Parts: sequence; structure tokens; C-alpha cells
Amino acid sequence: MKFSVIIAAFAAASVTFGIPLVKRAHITDAVILQYALTLEHLEDAFYHQALQNFTEYEFAQDGFDSSFYAQLQSIAADEHAHVEFLTAGLEAAGANATKPCNYSFPYTTPREFVALARVVEGLGVSAYLGAASSIANAQYLTAAGSILTVEARHNAFLNTELFDNPAPTPFDTPLGFSEVYSVAANFITGCPPSNPTLPVTAFPSINVTYANSTTKPLVAGSKVNITTEATTNSSTYAAFLSGLDTELVALPSNGSLTVPKTVAGQVYLLLVNTNNATKINDETVIAGPAILKVEAA
Repeated sequence: MKFSVIIAAFAAASVTFGIPLVKRAHITDAVILQYALTLEHLEDAFYHQALQNFTEYEFAQDGFDSSFYAQLQSIAADEHAHVEFLTAGLEAAGANATKPCNYSFPYTTPREFVALARVVEGLGVSAYLGAASSIANAQYLTAAGSILTVEARHNAFLNTELFDNPAPTPFDTPLGFSEVYSVAANFITGCPPSNPTLPVTAFPSINVTYANSTTKPLVAGSKVNITTEATTNSSTYAAFLSGLDTELVALPSNGSLTVPKTVAGQVYLLLVNTNNATKINDETVIAGPAILKVEAA
């Protein structure tokens, strides 16, 4: 499907904004496009800043050769193209396309950047996958799917460069709008007041420490310790989201959890007040998600 065809589809849509910040608002295609653009702006800035901060030589000093650097430039160009595509579509529909925010990313070396990049790309995959079932327009769904597959290839490439499994599970993990935004919000320090408000909730964070070592890979079956500022009680459960499955574990009072042996790859950890995986939503999530990189047992 050509770019111009998608733009025409955007322009034909009835787009209205000024949406209040509520937990359970009606998610329209217009809202999803703004949500996607919010995430693409973040990714665009993430790669742009890294290529400004580090030279090809500095990447080489950290173990990444010239072919990796060239591919990194290609990934950065992809993310910028996604921004331009979504912006053009929204503007063609007469909408006020969301603008980039200010960001702060927690890395100090090229290797730390690459490790974070694969997490960011994995989050992008989960974001588009989670939004898919809410997209009503078939052409929008095709466009989103076209971006999703590219994000997945970025993630696989970065995993491979870090000597990790490029496809650790047979299914990727969908995440809800608020869950994705809760992760993205950690990198956002401020946004233009003119940006349309998204109907999402930023949940309290979960801090995770390895019970045994912070230097070895986290393996399914290992123990982790968690803390959060959110209020928890004896009815709180830890939900491990991996692929299309959710493993629910009662949260002990000491916050010590065993990572289920059934999870692998980029695993999302939520704290919820339900023991029914089908009822995990904005009303039942207490905190998270935290992101765990888990090796299969």
C-alpha cells in the first residue's frame, strides 16, 4: 500500500481531540495515531541523541564494528520516517499532530545505549501489537502492522548484537496503552502544552533487584526482589506477561518473587489486584510494568 493511499485514508477520517485524562476513555483511531506518534517521537530522539553523543570510533571501542554503526544509522532513519509518516497523516486529517517532548535517557556508554535500545524497540513491538485490536480502520491497521514488523526486526538485530536470542519466544507480548505509556513516561521530562492529551494513566513504577547477582543474566526460575510506592496488600498479585500468556503469582509481604519458568525474553511485570488474567486493565493495575530480560530455563 503506497504512502499516498494511507495519507488519503487519514484525511478522510473524522478527527477530533481535546480528550480528558481518564482511565477508561473511548480509544478512537485518532487517539491511537497520536499515541503511536508520541512513541515514535521518543524513539526518533533516542537514536538521534545517541548518534550525536557517540562517534563511530566510540562504538568501535565498546565492541561494535562499522557495519553495526551503519545499521544503527539505518534504524535511526527508520524511526524518523515513522514520525514523518504519522505526522503527515494526522495533518492531512486536519489534526494537531503531537510534537516531540523533552527526554532523558539513562545511558552513559555506547553499550548501555544498545542494551536500552533493544528494550525500547521491544516496547515498540508490544505497543503496536497491543493497539492492533482497537484499530477500526483496516488501512490504519495495515500501516501499524507495517511499522510493527520493522520494530521487531530492529529488536532482533539488537538482540543478536548483544549475543542474545533474536526471537526468544514464539509469540510477542501485547501491552495496553497505559502500560506502554507508564514505561515511556520514565524518559519524558516535559512536553509542549499544545500536545493533545492522551487518555492514559501513568502507573507507579516497580523497582526490581536480582536476589543473587546483578551481573549474570536473569534466568527463569531465579528470584527477584521488588519494591514500589504503590499500596499493596495480601490481595496483590504479580503478573508476568510473556508472549500471549500471563503468569499470576501472589505477592509475598517481603516482595521476593520467583520468576516463572514459563517466561522468556522481554517480560513485563505488573502488580495487580486481581487473580484473573482476563481482568487485567487500567482499573486493576496497581503498578508497573517493570521490564525483565529473562533467559529461558
